Amino acid sequence: MAMDGIPVPDPRRARFARAALKRIRQRRLREYEAMMVTGFTRTCPICGYIGEFAPVGEPPRLDGVCPLCRSRERHRLFKLWIDRRGNITKEMSVLHFAPELAFESILRARTGRYVTADLLRAKVDLKLNIEALELADRSFDLIIAHQIMEHVDHHKALAECFRCLTPGGRLIVTTPVIETWETTYVNPDMTTARQRLLHFGQKDHSRYFGRDLKDHMRAAGFDLYEFVSVEPDVSTYALVRGETLYEMTKPADAAPRPAKKATKTMKKG
Repeated sequence: MAMDGIPVPDPRRARFARAALKRIRQRRLREYEAMMVTGFTRTCPICGYIGEFAPVGEPPRLDGVCPLCRSRERHRLFKLWIDRRGNITKEMSVLHFAPELAFESILRARTGRYVTADLLRAKVDLKLNIEALELADRSFDLIIAHQIMEHVDHHKALAECFRCLTPGGRLIVTTPVIETWETTYVNPDMTTARQRLLHFGQKDHSRYFGRDLKDHMRAAGFDLYEFVSVEPDVSTYALVRGETLYEMTKPADAAPRPAKKATKTMKKG
């Protein structure tokens, strides 16, 4: 049965399409193989490697990963933030969720107190659930949470991080966002790994954020600054065009706020 005005294809044309699909896939595989060698010289701001980068991801992003330190685009963007805006000092205490190995040595050397955390990983300082942190109020000056908010109830996570930051403290977040979507897309019916991969881009993601994520950040009490990948950084360091690192600051006079229970979302109808 046709839906939403979509016609029903002729059975003979459907058989032709299946055969054509096989030929197209074979041709595209040859094209992708040729594209794996871009010949572009990139620079890794984390390890200092200069040369060609390797593809990474599904589908592959050309020049996405540094072959020496294995950094990806968001890692290199974060290093640029550290160097240009981080202002990380020995007087600061830092909480780093799901810590990337390359940054542990960098941040331990720069901070007075550096604590790693994760709910599932064993080799961290603290086992913590970002939605319900067993930490004292105002206990850290900087909290880092890359690629975490899409896995959890981000309202609870934002509220908990806000509570645990000192006045003037900052929360650093990267997460997949579709800026042209007005609202965040969630669909609780998508429960299997394949369904989540199709709808959210990764098998363990629970949502795809729209630009209302920034409203959620401000509603949690934060002042927001967006550190965006632009040229010439994109071509120099092999960044994703327009990728954003969210720098959220807890106002100096702010009081803790409770987690919100609801969000305006775009649901599949």
